Amino acid sequence: MKRSKKVTIGIIIFFIIIASVIGGRTAMGIYFSKKFGKRPPPGVIVEIVSRKNFNQTIESYCTALSSKTTSFKIKKSELVEPIDFEAKVKKGDIIAKLSSKTITAPFEGRIGTRGISSSILGTDSIILTLDDSEKIFCDLQIPEVFAAVLKKDLKVNAKFLAYKDKLYRGIIISKASRVDAQTRSILARAQINNKDLEILPGSLLDIELFYNEKSALSIADTSVIFEDDKKFVYKILDGNKIKKIEVVTGIRKDGNLEVLKGLQESDRIVKEGLARLSTGMTVKPIIK
Repeated sequence: MKRSKKVTIGIIIFFIIIASVIGGRTAMGIYFSKKFGKRPPPGVIVEIVSRKNFNQTIESYCTALSSKTTSFKIKKSELVEPIDFEAKVKKGDIIAKLSSKTITAPFEGRIGTRGISSSILGTDSIILTLDDSEKIFCDLQIPEVFAAVLKKDLKVNAKFLAYKDKLYRGIIISKASRVDAQTRSILARAQINNKDLEILPGSLLDIELFYNEKSALSIADTSVIFEDDKKFVYKILDGNKIKKIEVVTGIRKDGNLEVLKGLQESDRIVKEGLARLSTGMTVKPIIK
Protein backbone atom coordinates (compact mmCIF):
# COMPACT_ATOMS: atom_id res chain seq x y z
CA MET A 1 0.00 0.00 0.00
CA LYS A 2 1.31 3.37 -0.90
CA ARG A 3 2.36 5.69 1.91
CA SER A 4 -0.11 8.43 0.93
CA LYS A 5 -3.00 5.99 1.04
CA LYS A 6 -2.04 4.88 4.55
CA VAL A 7 -1.93 8.48 5.73
CA THR A 8 -5.36 9.14 4.26
CA ILE A 9 -6.87 6.10 5.97
CA GLY A 10 -5.26 7.11 9.27
CA ILE A 11 -6.69 10.62 9.04
CA ILE A 12 -10.14 9.25 8.27
CA ILE A 13 -9.99 6.85 11.22
CA PHE A 14 -8.82 9.69 13.48
CA PHE A 15 -11.74 11.92 12.51
CA ILE A 16 -14.16 9.03 12.96
CA ILE A 17 -12.88 8.52 16.50
CA ILE A 18 -13.13 12.26 17.25
CA ALA A 19 -16.66 12.37 15.85
CA SER A 20 -17.63 9.33 17.92
CA VAL A 21 -16.28 10.92 21.12
CA ILE A 22 -18.04 14.21 20.43
CA GLY A 23 -21.28 12.46 19.52
CA GLY A 24 -21.11 10.30 22.64
CA ARG A 25 -20.49 13.27 24.93
CA THR A 26 -23.32 15.20 23.28
CA ALA A 27 -25.71 12.28 23.68
CA MET A 28 -24.77 11.86 27.35
CA GLY A 29 -25.21 15.57 27.90
CA ILE A 30 -28.69 15.50 26.40
CA TYR A 31 -29.60 12.45 28.51
CA PHE A 32 -28.46 13.90 31.82
CA SER A 33 -29.95 17.28 30.94
CA LYS A 34 -33.33 15.67 30.45
CA LYS A 35 -33.03 13.60 33.62
CA PHE A 36 -31.49 16.10 36.03
CA GLY A 37 -31.54 19.48 34.35
CA LYS A 38 -35.06 20.36 35.44
CA ARG A 39 -35.56 19.20 39.00
CA PRO A 40 -39.06 19.18 40.50
CA PRO A 41 -39.77 21.99 42.98
CA PRO A 42 -39.09 21.07 46.63
CA GLY A 43 -42.08 20.08 48.74
CA VAL A 44 -42.77 22.30 51.78
CA ILE A 45 -45.35 22.17 54.56
CA VAL A 46 -47.64 25.19 54.25
CA GLU A 47 -49.49 27.13 56.94
CA ILE A 48 -52.32 29.55 56.29
CA VAL A 49 -52.12 32.61 58.54
CA SER A 50 -55.14 32.68 60.85
CA ARG A 51 -56.26 34.22 64.12
CA LYS A 52 -55.70 32.56 67.50
CA ASN A 53 -56.18 33.54 71.13
CA PHE A 54 -53.08 34.77 72.94
CA ASN A 55 -52.43 35.75 76.55
CA GLN A 56 -49.67 36.29 79.06
CA THR A 57 -49.49 34.53 82.40
CA ILE A 58 -48.39 35.02 86.01
CA GLU A 59 -47.49 31.92 87.99
CA SER A 60 -48.10 31.73 91.73
CA TYR A 61 -49.32 29.38 94.46
CA CYS A 62 -51.72 29.49 97.39
CA THR A 63 -53.50 27.51 100.08
CA ALA A 64 -57.07 26.40 99.36
CA LEU A 65 -59.72 27.89 101.64
CA SER A 66 -63.36 26.88 101.96
CA SER A 67 -65.81 29.58 100.94
CA LYS A 68 -67.68 28.86 104.19
CA THR A 69 -66.49 26.97 107.25
CA THR A 70 -67.53 26.45 110.85
CA SER A 71 -66.66 24.07 113.66
CA PHE A 72 -68.22 22.63 116.80
CA LYS A 73 -66.51 21.21 119.87
CA ILE A 74 -68.48 18.25 121.14
CA LYS A 75 -68.02 15.45 123.67
CA LYS A 76 -68.08 11.88 122.43
CA SER A 77 -69.96 10.81 125.57
CA GLU A 78 -72.90 13.05 124.61
CA LEU A 79 -73.34 11.54 121.13
CA VAL A 80 -76.68 9.80 120.72
CA GLU A 81 -75.90 8.59 117.17
CA PRO A 82 -72.58 8.18 115.27
CA ILE A 83 -71.61 11.12 113.08
CA ASP A 84 -71.58 10.43 109.34
CA PHE A 85 -68.23 11.97 108.50
CA GLU A 86 -67.65 12.95 104.84
CA ALA A 87 -71.43 13.22 104.36
CA LYS A 88 -72.75 16.12 102.33
CA VAL A 89 -75.59 17.97 104.06
CA LYS A 90 -77.96 20.80 103.23
CA LYS A 91 -78.74 23.84 105.31
CA GLY A 92 -80.87 22.82 108.32
CA ASP A 93 -79.93 19.11 108.20
CA ILE A 94 -78.93 17.47 111.47
CA ILE A 95 -75.21 16.85 111.62
CA ALA A 96 -74.90 15.68 115.24
CA LYS A 97 -77.40 14.46 117.85
CA LEU A 98 -76.27 14.99 121.42
CA SER A 99 -77.98 14.12 124.68
CA SER A 100 -78.20 17.82 125.52
CA LYS A 101 -78.93 19.32 122.06
CA THR A 102 -79.05 18.81 118.30
CA ILE A 103 -76.57 20.51 115.96
CA THR A 104 -77.89 21.52 112.53
CA ALA A 105 -76.00 22.71 109.48
CA PRO A 106 -76.00 26.53 109.15
CA PHE A 107 -75.19 26.13 105.42
CA GLU A 108 -74.75 23.42 102.80
CA GLY A 109 -71.44 21.60 103.02
CA ARG A 110 -69.51 18.46 103.93
CA ILE A 111 -69.03 17.14 107.47
CA GLY A 112 -65.51 16.48 108.69
CA THR A 113 -63.27 16.60 111.72
CA ARG A 114 -60.21 18.59 112.62
CA GLY A 115 -57.17 16.61 113.76
CA ILE A 116 -56.29 18.14 117.10
CA SER A 117 -54.25 16.34 119.73
CA SER A 118 -56.21 14.75 122.53
CA SER A 119 -53.81 16.37 124.99
CA ILE A 120 -55.40 19.69 124.06
CA LEU A 121 -59.06 18.71 123.92
CA GLY A 122 -59.08 15.67 126.15
CA THR A 123 -59.80 12.13 125.01
CA ASP A 124 -63.57 12.71 125.19
CA SER A 125 -63.68 15.75 122.85
CA ILE A 126 -63.63 16.15 119.08
CA ILE A 127 -63.88 19.11 116.73
CA LEU A 128 -66.65 18.68 114.19
CA THR A 129 -66.24 20.77 111.02
CA LEU A 130 -68.57 21.81 108.22
CA ASP A 131 -67.03 23.15 105.00
CA ASP A 132 -68.67 24.51 101.88
CA SER A 133 -65.92 23.77 99.34
CA GLU A 134 -67.77 23.85 96.02
CA LYS A 135 -66.18 27.27 95.64
CA ILE A 136 -62.59 27.47 96.86
CA PHE A 137 -60.98 30.75 97.84
CA CYS A 138 -57.30 31.27 97.14
CA ASP A 139 -55.28 34.28 98.33
CA LEU A 140 -52.41 35.16 95.99
CA GLN A 141 -49.40 37.40 96.43
CA ILE A 142 -48.84 39.06 93.06
CA PRO A 143 -45.57 41.02 92.51
CA GLU A 144 -46.14 44.76 92.37
CA VAL A 145 -44.71 44.91 88.83
CA PHE A 146 -48.07 43.50 87.67
CA ALA A 147 -50.12 46.23 89.39
CA ALA A 148 -51.15 47.73 86.04
CA VAL A 149 -52.71 44.47 84.76
CA LEU A 150 -54.10 42.97 87.97
CA LYS A 151 -57.89 43.42 88.13
CA LYS A 152 -61.15 41.64 88.91
CA ASP A 153 -62.47 38.91 86.59
CA LEU A 154 -59.06 37.86 85.27
CA LYS A 155 -59.14 34.12 84.56
CA VAL A 156 -57.10 31.66 86.61
CA ASN A 157 -56.26 27.96 86.32
CA ALA A 158 -55.43 25.92 89.41
CA LYS A 159 -53.64 22.57 89.72
CA PHE A 160 -53.88 20.28 92.75
CA LEU A 161 -51.02 17.79 93.09
CA ALA A 162 -53.41 14.91 93.88
CA TYR A 163 -55.05 15.43 90.46
CA LYS A 164 -52.07 16.87 88.60
CA ASP A 165 -53.53 16.29 85.12
CA LYS A 166 -56.72 18.22 85.88
CA LEU A 167 -57.31 21.97 85.68
CA TYR A 168 -59.69 23.84 87.97
CA ARG A 169 -60.90 27.14 86.57
CA GLY A 170 -61.73 30.34 88.36
CA ILE A 171 -61.51 34.13 88.37
CA ILE A 172 -60.06 36.94 90.46
CA ILE A 173 -62.87 38.30 92.64
CA SER A 174 -61.01 41.02 94.58
CA LYS A 175 -57.62 42.65 95.09
CA ALA A 176 -56.02 44.79 97.78
CA SER A 177 -55.87 48.54 97.32
CA ARG A 178 -52.23 48.82 98.37
CA VAL A 179 -48.86 47.11 98.01
CA ASP A 180 -47.44 45.22 100.98
CA ALA A 181 -44.27 47.14 101.83
CA GLN A 182 -42.50 44.04 103.18
CA THR A 183 -43.21 41.57 100.36
CA ARG A 184 -43.55 44.15 97.53
CA SER A 185 -46.69 42.33 96.42
CA ILE A 186 -50.42 42.89 96.05
CA LEU A 187 -52.89 40.49 97.67
CA ALA A 188 -55.56 39.16 95.30
CA ARG A 189 -58.31 36.62 96.00
CA ALA A 190 -59.32 34.03 93.42
CA GLN A 191 -62.49 31.95 93.46
CA ILE A 192 -62.05 28.46 91.97
CA ASN A 193 -64.75 26.00 90.91
CA ASN A 194 -64.57 22.75 92.88
CA LYS A 195 -67.96 21.17 92.19
CA ASP A 196 -66.59 17.62 92.60
CA LEU A 197 -65.06 18.55 95.98
CA GLU A 198 -61.69 17.17 94.90
CA ILE A 199 -59.69 20.11 96.24
CA LEU A 200 -59.46 19.74 100.01
CA PRO A 201 -59.30 22.82 102.25
CA GLY A 202 -55.69 23.46 103.18
CA SER A 203 -54.32 22.02 99.92
CA LEU A 204 -51.42 23.72 98.15
CA LEU A 205 -52.45 24.87 94.67
CA ASP A 206 -50.34 25.94 91.71
CA ILE A 207 -51.97 28.95 90.07
CA GLU A 208 -51.70 30.36 86.56
CA LEU A 209 -53.26 33.81 86.14
CA PHE A 210 -54.05 35.07 82.61
CA TYR A 211 -53.86 38.68 81.46
CA ASN A 212 -53.57 40.63 78.21
CA GLU A 213 -55.90 38.16 76.48
CA LYS A 214 -56.58 38.92 72.82
CA SER A 215 -57.20 37.45 69.38
CA ALA A 216 -54.35 38.03 66.92
CA LEU A 217 -52.76 36.73 63.72
CA SER A 218 -50.71 33.63 64.41
CA ILE A 219 -47.92 31.62 62.78
CA ALA A 220 -46.01 28.53 63.92
CA ASP A 221 -42.64 29.28 65.48
CA THR A 222 -41.08 26.71 63.09
CA SER A 223 -41.78 29.03 60.16
CA VAL A 224 -39.59 31.86 61.45
CA ILE A 225 -36.01 32.50 60.29
CA PHE A 226 -33.86 34.49 62.73
CA GLU A 227 -31.21 36.79 61.32
CA ASP A 228 -29.52 38.95 63.97
CA ASP A 229 -32.38 40.81 65.67
CA LYS A 230 -34.80 40.41 62.76
CA LYS A 231 -37.30 37.68 61.88
CA PHE A 232 -38.34 36.50 58.43
CA VAL A 233 -40.74 34.02 56.83
CA TYR A 234 -41.15 32.69 53.30
CA LYS A 235 -44.46 33.87 51.87
CA ILE A 236 -45.94 31.82 49.02
CA LEU A 237 -47.04 34.01 46.11
CA ASP A 238 -48.97 33.28 42.91
CA GLY A 239 -47.52 30.41 40.92
CA ASN A 240 -46.13 28.95 44.18
CA LYS A 241 -43.09 31.22 44.06
CA ILE A 242 -41.73 32.25 47.46
CA LYS A 243 -40.56 35.57 48.82
CA LYS A 244 -38.64 36.21 52.02
CA ILE A 245 -40.35 38.92 54.05
CA GLU A 246 -39.67 40.45 57.45
CA VAL A 247 -42.23 40.03 60.24
CA VAL A 248 -42.65 41.52 63.70
CA THR A 249 -43.92 39.12 66.37
CA GLY A 250 -45.30 39.46 69.88
CA ILE A 251 -46.48 36.89 72.42
CA ARG A 252 -45.50 33.22 72.08
CA LYS A 253 -47.99 30.55 73.17
CA ASP A 254 -48.07 26.78 72.62
CA GLY A 255 -45.65 26.85 69.69
CA ASN A 256 -47.35 29.82 67.98
CA LEU A 257 -46.23 33.42 67.61
CA GLU A 258 -48.43 36.50 67.52
CA VAL A 259 -47.89 38.47 64.29
CA LEU A 260 -47.82 42.23 64.77
CA LYS A 261 -46.60 43.25 61.31
CA GLY A 262 -45.72 41.78 57.93
CA LEU A 263 -48.57 39.35 57.16
CA GLN A 264 -52.31 39.35 56.63
CA GLU A 265 -54.98 36.79 57.40
CA SER A 266 -55.15 33.95 54.83
CA ASP A 267 -51.57 34.51 53.61
CA ARG A 268 -49.72 31.26 52.88
CA ILE A 269 -46.27 30.76 54.37
CA VAL A 270 -43.73 27.93 54.58
CA LYS A 271 -44.12 26.21 57.95
CA GLU A 272 -41.60 23.37 57.52
CA GLY A 273 -38.90 22.64 54.96
CA LEU A 274 -37.01 25.94 55.10
CA ALA A 275 -33.60 24.45 54.30
CA ARG A 276 -32.08 25.57 50.97
CA LEU A 277 -34.96 27.90 50.09
CA SER A 278 -34.40 31.33 48.60
CA THR A 279 -36.51 34.17 47.25
CA GLY A 280 -37.88 33.49 43.76
CA MET A 281 -37.86 29.70 44.00
CA THR A 282 -40.92 27.69 43.09
CA VAL A 283 -42.12 25.22 45.71
CA LYS A 284 -44.63 22.42 45.93
CA PRO A 285 -47.08 23.28 48.77
CA ILE A 286 -48.13 20.46 51.09
CA ILE A 287 -50.98 21.21 53.46
CA LYS A 288 -51.21 18.88 56.47
